[in-house]
Amino acid sequence: MRFSFAVRHRVLAVLCLMYFVAYVDRVNISVAAPMMRREFGLSATQLGFIFSAFAYPYAAMQIAGGWLSDRLGPRLVLTLLSVVWAAGTILTGISWGIASLVVFRLLVGIGEGGAFPTATRALTYWMPVAERGFAQGVVHAFARLGGAATPPAVLALVAASGWRASFLVLGGVSLLWTLVWLLAFRNTPDEHPSVGDDERSMLARATSAPRSRSGPTPWRALVSGMWLVTFVDFCYGWSLWMFLTWLPSYLSEARGFNLDALAVMTMLPLSAGVAGDALGGFLSDALYRRTGNLRQARVGIIVAGLLGAFAFIVPAARTASAQGAVYALAAAFFCLELTNAAIWALPIDIAGPYAGTAGGMMNTGFGIAGMISPLVFGMIIQRTGRYDLPFLISAGLLLLGAGAATLIDPTRTIVGGESIGRNAVTL
Repeated sequence: MRFSFAVRHRVLAVLCLMYFVAYVDRVNISVAAPMMRREFGLSATQLGFIFSAFAYPYAAMQIAGGWLSDRLGPRLVLTLLSVVWAAGTILTGISWGIASLVVFRLLVGIGEGGAFPTATRALTYWMPVAERGFAQGVVHAFARLGGAATPPAVLALVAASGWRASFLVLGGVSLLWTLVWLLAFRNTPDEHPSVGDDERSMLARATSAPRSRSGPTPWRALVSGMWLVTFVDFCYGWSLWMFLTWLPSYLSEARGFNLDALAVMTMLPLSAGVAGDALGGFLSDALYRRTGNLRQARVGIIVAGLLGAFAFIVPAARTASAQGAVYALAAAFFCLELTNAAIWALPIDIAGPYAGTAGGMMNTGFGIAGMISPLVFGMIIQRTGRYDLPFLISAGLLLLGAGAATLIDPTRTIVGGESIGRNAVTL
């Protein structure tokens, strides 16, 4: 029985690796950006456009990738997606100008676009309700760990072989992960050869998800249940995209950190996000186990995190101290990431066997934020020379997101067809 229970943890570990690798491939361009900008003679607006190019197919693939994972199973869909983003990463290393950079970033966005909704769908039958916050917290902590590890790793590769080599190496790592995924994962515990009867029956009871889909995808019910979650994810994503794309350039150009200090100062806020992700998921599950109130466990964490991020991002933008700005940004990012596990648990809580499609709907908000946020950041800098204004815009959206989150009720679940019912899960 101990061995069989470890199977779901192995599944979770493989998904943690995926989130880590995917975020390294997503963030690496922001670390290499100062060198790329000099080589290609890019303006701030052009660089912002290259950053945002990833987000257009990323947003478009959210619902499509999630729906495909519901229909075809996450094992096949995530295999194909990982090959696509690995290819885009490798090709970035041989780019020759703005047009090629945009095209290859589009390819990475296509591959990664459906990956997180598909991973959420993969967890549906493998994680009990009382462990979903923890699972989402851990996988997203690895995503932030990937983001935090990227600056020193990429800068080391750049110093040794140039910025192009970093994309070639990291794309190869993504292909290796694809092989691990194929060997380790099955769509359900029933299909996995290592799962014993005890674990199989426990997961059937504790995941609360029907073992089969009935009829066509209930689009109206999904939109009704997920539109507020999508808006909150947009508000959250606006700030996150700033951290993932412009942070190294901001610290280098606005705060004056040299190349030696840049890796450490970039890594500090992103490392705070690792702790925030893990703690947010733990707190959400602990609150649920203690109170039995799923709405309080999810929404309470989201609201507290967004308000905390607002409280720190304003002084980060206003302080005259370069190091003080880094510390305030680290605190803001920690609070922002407290919300992430609870947000990603909502599609599973609300949609069950349609969690891939629901997760795609939700993360479309994040993708749309990624289209706009990096580009707006670059345009404001180029036109005003002020780095504080984009942060203040983020602060306003954090407040809007916190207000909208108070209206979400994860106990209103999709139980089939177009109907919405009360969540009947047990601890």
